[in-house]
Amino acid sequence: MTPADFDKAYEENEISLRGIIGFGVGLFLLIVITFVLMHFFLKGMYEVNAEMAPPANPMQMTQKEQLPPEPRLQSAPGFGVQGPNGWVNLELREPQAEYRELVKIWNDVLKNGKKDKASGIVTVMPIDEAKAKFLASAPKAKSGADAEKVAADSRMFYSDASSGRTASETRR
Repeated sequence: MTPADFDKAYEENEISLRGIIGFGVGLFLLIVITFVLMHFFLKGMYEVNAEMAPPANPMQMTQKEQLPPEPRLQSAPGFGVQGPNGWVNLELREPQAEYRELVKIWNDVLKNGKKDKASGIVTVMPIDEAKAKFLASAPKAKSGADAEKVAADSRMFYSDASSGRTASETRR
């Protein structure tokens, strides 16, 4: 006896819908359970990782060390000017901003002077103040043959005729 029916031209399909649905539901439940377990597993791993902070890397570069060396492009991170009041950040400013900041600093130094912070010695003073201080010291002008020779030599320059060996021409 065979389960095949020889009177029919085709073989009957005995796959039931109940088996397919059961397999689909079982597969769905298995996937959901796997996702829930993985969620709790990852949550636990993140908690353990947060508790175990790694030691600071002694070779890690600081934010300033990560910047490219000077001079930097104007749109690059860290582009700016070191002023008397600290660092002036010029990263997202117009191209002329660096020049304008430097002119402000230079004009301030020419107007008010500059002192060395460590020693307190005046390193730069306004021109008018420097002239007054120099003239108040009553400088003595050199005179005599040596002074005249120095004055005459200061007007001489190297010409092509001497091939750069001696100062032979006089400035007018």
